[in-house]
Amino acid sequence: MDEFNFLKTSSDLLYAVKLNKEYESYRISLSEFPESRLLSELKDDKSKKTFWINIYNAFFQILRKFQNLEHPEVFRKKTIDIAGIKLSLDDIEHGILRKFRWKYSLGYFSKPFANKRIRKLSVKDLDFRIHFALNCGAESCPPIAFYSKDKIEEQLNFATEGFILSNSQIDKNTKTVSISKLFLWYRADFGGKKGIIEIVGHYFKKDLSKFKIKYQDYSWKEYLDNFQD
Repeated sequence: MDEFNFLKTSSDLLYAVKLNKEYESYRISLSEFPESRLLSELKDDKSKKTFWINIYNAFFQILRKFQNLEHPEVFRKKTIDIAGIKLSLDDIEHGILRKFRWKYSLGYFSKPFANKRIRKLSVKDLDFRIHFALNCGAESCPPIAFYSKDKIEEQLNFATEGFILSNSQIDKNTKTVSISKLFLWYRADFGGKKGIIEIVGHYFKKDLSKFKIKYQDYSWKEYLDNFQD
């Protein structure tokens, strides 16, 4: 048991879920090791992003596909046990990875009374790229990838670039850029309208500062097992 590693186990769990293999042993291991060890292993934001993205993507599939939890319960129910801490998918996304932002504030407001444990687990700096790594089982969601600490920066850049380039359209005639509603729902995470335009322009290698933004309809049609090739 001394060989246990939170980061590796998060990836192993996700891989087992992808292959529809036995995953309960990984869940048990993740729950049994103490919070002190979790905190000691996840010391920096690279470790935290790697671990919690893998955990989120694995548990969404588990809760929806194998335990048949429906929306919105699948996001709200605290059924995920990590180091003895009961968490929901919302806790992981909005509490830990988004640094305890209030879910419905477009990213502009933090939760004033965020759980102390969530605060200890959360990232130091909010990284907008996580929005292109988390998969919530809908057709318009980004695909699922396996993240590792030593490649997390490269992987998040790849995921962000791939999603933006394949889910955005630029109309030069009307000077309009059509983008995913993810940018609207988490607007402040991207730096507001100006930040959104700069981010999209960066990946298209174009100056879009004079362009208007149009948000596309988001398809909530269920699409499970959307793993990246």
